[in-house]
Amino acid sequence: MHDAHKHLLWKEPIRERLDERLPKEFDRFSFVYLSVLRGLMFLTLMPKKSVHGHDTRDIRLQKNYCFACGKNNPEGMHLKFTYDEEHNRFVCRFRLGKRYTGPPGHAHGGIIATLLDEAMGKVNKLRNVVALTSQITVDYLKPVPLNQPLRVESREVRVLGRRHINMAEILNLKDEVLARSRGLFIAIDPQKMFAKFVER
Repeated sequence: MHDAHKHLLWKEPIRERLDERLPKEFDRFSFVYLSVLRGLMFLTLMPKKSVHGHDTRDIRLQKNYCFACGKNNPEGMHLKFTYDEEHNRFVCRFRLGKRYTGPPGHAHGGIIATLLDEAMGKVNKLRNVVALTSQITVDYLKPVPLNQPLRVESREVRVLGRRHINMAEILNLKDEVLARSRGLFIAIDPQKMFAKFVER
């Protein structure tokens, strides 16, 4: 075996036990190569998961016309979220165009609230429930600029029966918090409330 590959091998006792299980023609370098490759594949697939719409494991809507994340809404914002498992939070990166103007060069307060509401709503997926917004409070800390790379992050605060309390923040590239929210969401039975929109 080439000296350059010696540092890749496990310590002798572990390696010897593994060697007993391998075919004789299977050399040790090949085993290490495949193990490293498998590890890289695991790291690539693990860290973040895309989160689409308002579906749960048990409920799927026929179409998603949600203004914030609906792919079937041609006038919507088409926000795309991922779940960051390491930090147990949902994240969406975005830029706001001129159509979302409030103050000159900055986003309308209603759009800011929409972003925060949508981000907090995604957190309910962790509990596999559909929960509707009951209350939301927003702290507008700094003006949110248009045409700048931004992100919104959200996480769970606590759950009390059907009451899900979540929070979210909008941040810029400097990690400055531009707006922060806290929301109360009430879990509902979508089969009853949205019966004609649910896939069967």
